[in-house]
Amino acid sequence: MLNLMDPDINQFISETNFSGLDWGIVAIYLSLSLIIGLVVRKYVRNMSDYIGAGRAVGVRLGIATMLGTEMGLITVMYSAQKGFTGGFAAFHIAVASAIVTLIVGFSGFIVVKLREMKVLTIPEFYERRFDKKTRVLGGIMLAFGGILNMGLFLKVGSMFIVGITGMASDSRALPVVMAALLILVLVYTVMGGMVSVIVTDYVQFVVLSFGIILTTVLAIVNLGWDNIFTTVQNEMGEAGFNPLVEGAGFGPEYVMWMIFLGLVNCAIWPTSIARALAMESPEAVKTQYKWSSISFLIRFMIPYFWGICAFVFVATQAPELKSYIYVDDPVEKSNRILYAMPIFLGRILPVGVIGIMTAAMIAAFMSTHDSYLLCWSSVITQDIIAPLKKKAMTAAQRVKLTRILIVTIGVYILYWGLVYEGSDDIWDYMSVTGAIYFTGAFSLLAGGLYWKRASSTGAFAALLCGFTALLGLGPVQKKLLGFEEGIPSARVGLFTICLTVVVMIVGSLLFPDPPKSDQLTETEKGENA
Repeated sequence: MLNLMDPDINQFISETNFSGLDWGIVAIYLSLSLIIGLVVRKYVRNMSDYIGAGRAVGVRLGIATMLGTEMGLITVMYSAQKGFTGGFAAFHIAVASAIVTLIVGFSGFIVVKLREMKVLTIPEFYERRFDKKTRVLGGIMLAFGGILNMGLFLKVGSMFIVGITGMASDSRALPVVMAALLILVLVYTVMGGMVSVIVTDYVQFVVLSFGIILTTVLAIVNLGWDNIFTTVQNEMGEAGFNPLVEGAGFGPEYVMWMIFLGLVNCAIWPTSIARALAMESPEAVKTQYKWSSISFLIRFMIPYFWGICAFVFVATQAPELKSYIYVDDPVEKSNRILYAMPIFLGRILPVGVIGIMTAAMIAAFMSTHDSYLLCWSSVITQDIIAPLKKKAMTAAQRVKLTRILIVTIGVYILYWGLVYEGSDDIWDYMSVTGAIYFTGAFSLLAGGLYWKRASSTGAFAALLCGFTALLGLGPVQKKLLGFEEGIPSARVGLFTICLTVVVMIVGSLLFPDPPKSDQLTETEKGENA
């Protein structure tokens, strides 16, 4: 968090066009979101409705809500940070994500088979394919990695609001905004579940689409198209365009890691899978993914471009910001770069437009938080607590427990956002923490769906290997391992993937499963109630 004791810092952060009219626009939008959450509550009848929207989502709505969820404010912020530091070279992440999503759309890899099985969560598949203990461990790994991954969402999203409105001149602003936004999201997510999430995500998709197009056009008009490319070339050289050259901050390892993350984003990450499982048919899933490849390209590329524009703005129109952004402390520098994009937008967007833009970003913030809160809480309910109970839980009990967990996780992310300090880029932090879950999940999903000899022992061991990904976090390397230079997070991630695959194969060959009964488990009976 910025040190706000310096009055000069307060002055440049508070220089924004945000006005009373803009606050009015934001207030109207937030009120509409709450009303939607209240209205759709009556459509929640059971657990399938609460976390799967009754599996009745059509293609167009599915595509819109996929973008609404995956292009959250956290995505905009960490992507802008990458654009600011990496220039146009960061675009390779967007391209990789789009290509992989398109391939999944044509092939149906993983997602179609899961939809055909009519599971509600990924760990539910673990039990059907392997056994109950694998499901419970899978739920624990998913919840632990996912909630840790979400830990900075609230803080980083609130930093955008604080930066673009000029509230950062008040040191109390960030925690107050964090608390207010969290309460708003909790209210309508707890009430409406996935029905609320789907409906509000569609509204947010409309607002978000309008906001990002308008903002991008104004950024280009303000800076000049040729000037943007010329400045990146002059300041960064070839490294600002080619991710493979020395000094780009990426390299071959990183590009390979991003290609795998493209698969994770669309076919393994639970919030994306939740959209596939809520679709009306397996064919609709394929169509959704083909078109969503465009949205996966947009969700990265446009925020990268905003980060690049913020870099150009600091370099050419606001050089006084350089001394405040480029400081020696890596944690402080990382935070100040995060503020660069919202400060840039706060200065170039006119009154009224900046209110629409802020409403669009709050829409993005809420569409991500509601989906993630619902996802992690339902996993704990469906895949950890329910399978361990001797007596099957009723639908009402599952919904009630999920709502309690949503609030509990919300309190955690408020706490974690205030106490965590690390110099990792937000994107790299999220990649590492998410890898705790998705490295093992990849082995179990690919092996379980496409390899008949995959066994529960191999699956259980592969899941445990996901903890290796924690070695990619800067604080873990420095404070626990004593590494000053550190190991690149991409290298740790690629190693963890290879480890889980090898362990899955070896464990399955050495410890094969006995023949499995086709009868439903007690847990599955409770889920279908």
